[in-house]
Amino acid sequence: MGDETGNDVSHDDATRRRTDEMSLDELRAEIEGIDRDIVELIARRTYVADAVADVKAQQDLSTTDEAQEEAVMARAGENAEAFDLDSNLVKAVFRLLIELNKIEQREHGPIDRRHEDTWTDE
Repeated sequence: MGDETGNDVSHDDATRRRTDEMSLDELRAEIEGIDRDIVELIARRTYVADAVADVKAQQDLSTTDEAQEEAVMARAGENAEAFDLDSNLVKAVFRLLIELNKIEQREHGPIDRRHEDTWTDE
């Protein structure tokens, strides 16, 4: 069930109730799992961005697309606000992700995709 902004309030409330009942060790274990999920998502994003770079190279397009980067930043801000997070902080994280992709493309060329089969489809 969503609120007037479309946010899933029931999920958020359920998460709060569940974490309110957890011990410090359980909360830390929960964060550890979330951290792993974040790293997995960063890896997935990096692999897809590398595929985008490959397509751009095949089509003789510039690797830098400022309009697309601006769209990513705007979307990051909107998503942050939807989850009641500081949009500047979330945008800073996305700036780092974009820079990570650029560095990876410059320094290492194609990314090793051997871990793609470990990704979840959630």
